Amino acid sequence: MIFKAVGDTRPYPDHGYDSPRDWASVPPRQVRLDELITTKSTLDLAALLAEDSTFFGDLFPHVVQWRGELYLEDGLHRAVRTALHQRALLHARVLVIND
Repeated sequence: MIFKAVGDTRPYPDHGYDSPRDWASVPPRQVRLDELITTKSTLDLAALLAEDSTFFGDLFPHVVQWRGELYLEDGLHRAVRTALHQRALLHARVLVIND
């Protein structure tokens, strides 16, 4: 299994990080793929196969840590690409939400 679980929703409260500038303030760190729970159950194959998939976006996936779990909010194609290269670690911006 690549991910801890595959979800289709964001179970955590709205965090207010809506723009790339908001996320840029969160420093990236390494996370294990098998600790991530996805918030999307479908993958855009064009995004996965595009050579310039990060050209217009953040280089790092966006992860939300809430109640001890790590939710992959944005960057599913990057995470799958990491798994296809047989790597277990991914650099991502991890936003911690406290209750």
